[in-house]
Amino acid sequence: MNQLELIQSKIYEIRGQKVMLDRDLAEMYGVETRTLNQAVKRNIDRFPVDFMFQLTDEETKIWKSQIVITNSIKMGVRRNPFAFTELGVAMLSSVLNSKTAIQINMGIMRAFVAVRQMLVNPPVDRLGNIEKEVKELKEYIEEVFADYNDINDDTRMQLELINQTLAELQAQKRMENKPRNPIGFIKPKKK
Repeated sequence: MNQLELIQSKIYEIRGQKVMLDRDLAEMYGVETRTLNQAVKRNIDRFPVDFMFQLTDEETKIWKSQIVITNSIKMGVRRNPFAFTELGVAMLSSVLNSKTAIQINMGIMRAFVAVRQMLVNPPVDRLGNIEKEVKELKEYIEEVFADYNDINDDTRMQLELINQTLAELQAQKRMENKPRNPIGFIKPKKK
């Protein structure tokens, strides 16, 4: 798993916002969680509500149940973690002023941008596109066959009319060619 994917896996949606938790950020920056939180508390004016918020007990319980925790340090969550929005993570780079923090912060910003791009432009669903094209093709073929059947029905009707007219004409011609009995006085033939 590359660094971008690793960072993306630590971006959660809480309260309808994409956030990263203090524990994950501290791990990435290579500092203890309490060190990161102390730096934030010393500069609390830089972290308004839209930059950072603390999870409620209920949110923490849900978070713990959804995230597979393998690190023993994370097992005993003593207090509710802080969640940093994209803006809060950007502000952290000014609070944790080290080369590592700056480099990690750039990777995190790229991850947030990548997540946003995926939300705006979801990856192309190739199978869905193929299914859609097959469905459109099937509908087109059904239309063509319906038109073909309509033409056949029209052609059949026209052929039936032609045959009927020909039959009437033949019957009329037979009537005309049939020898007629002469009208009037018939002379007896001499023997």
